[in-house]
Amino acid sequence: MKIIVSLVLVTFLAGVFLLPLPGRPARAQAPAGQQGGAPPQPAAPKTPATPQQQAPQAGVSIAVEVPVVTLDVIAATQSGDLLTGLKKENFKITDDGVAQTITNFGPTEAPITMVMLLEFSNDRWGGFFAHYAKYWSAYLFPQLKQQDWVALETFDLKTHLEVDFTQNKDEVLQGLSRLHFPGFSESAVFDAILETNDSLKDVKGKKSIVLLASGVDTFSKHNLDQTMKLLRQSDVTIFCVGLGQLYQNFMDVNRVGGMGSLQRMNYLQAENQLKTFSHETGGEAWFPQFEGEMPGIFQTVTSFLRHQYSLSYTPTSGGKDNKFHKVKIELVKPDGSPLEVLNQKGKKQKWVVYAREGYEAQKAVGSGGD
Repeated sequence: MKIIVSLVLVTFLAGVFLLPLPGRPARAQAPAGQQGGAPPQPAAPKTPATPQQQAPQAGVSIAVEVPVVTLDVIAATQSGDLLTGLKKENFKITDDGVAQTITNFGPTEAPITMVMLLEFSNDRWGGFFAHYAKYWSAYLFPQLKQQDWVALETFDLKTHLEVDFTQNKDEVLQGLSRLHFPGFSESAVFDAILETNDSLKDVKGKKSIVLLASGVDTFSKHNLDQTMKLLRQSDVTIFCVGLGQLYQNFMDVNRVGGMGSLQRMNYLQAENQLKTFSHETGGEAWFPQFEGEMPGIFQTVTSFLRHQYSLSYTPTSGGKDNKFHKVKIELVKPDGSPLEVLNQKGKKQKWVVYAREGYEAQKAVGSGGD
């Protein structure tokens, strides 16, 4: 009986990629043409073009060329309520344990520049992750505004640019609809993240990657340590939606005994990797088990990006030591004591700060006898 169920499901997944996207998420209303000037320049194959002239030019992202470090920071309660109206004196920054002086401060207001990066491989039941990445990503679009920029990329053995940066959200939804049958069974998630991250290095504004994937890497040229080293030199925030827990639940229901212990360890490791990508770049990671969780997840992503504070400082150590610097940000009162946050009923709430956990202090080109 289990074999029959499995065969039916494989047939279902193969056929469902030909269906249009579900109509439940309301589409973001966008005019037929792009907004905000001439369209971005076309991209070279497999490398997303950057919306250089049209994308917002507000310099609000982290700059790793010390001695100036700039961080995008989100402050919220543990229940997810954003803390607005904070001032420079409400933030305390330490760099490798040494207190720093904030030189520039302000809320960021630039539109969002986002790449949706989807695992679209033929691995696991003929495309289990490809199916859910494709259909669940459609819930992002009701949360976007007309001035936001979004691009669509997929990956299996290689990274593929499906839709270049555009302000017309319908173009991206149409790009999702054109995704039918996954090709290769490999999943090079490390390489895909790094290629996408590298393509955004010259883009200004609130740059982010939203990754929908299992997190299991099967064929990358880079390993986890190499990936994290390069991400620490970046100013891109990564949000991850992990699909591994969903697959484990599916296997528990449709296969006698569920997953083996080795498989579970692989997916646990993948989940930890996704958390690391997000937390060290100032983002967040989610591991939904039901479709109904997706609207709330994407609402949180866009809310975070729209309610950031930009903090800059010059490290007292100078910084150009080619080492990773650990950065800690705390919320305080003007006198330096811990900030107290109260809800509407006057009850104390714990606060959470979302920001990059540090930066790689690279030596300047041509310095130190290089």
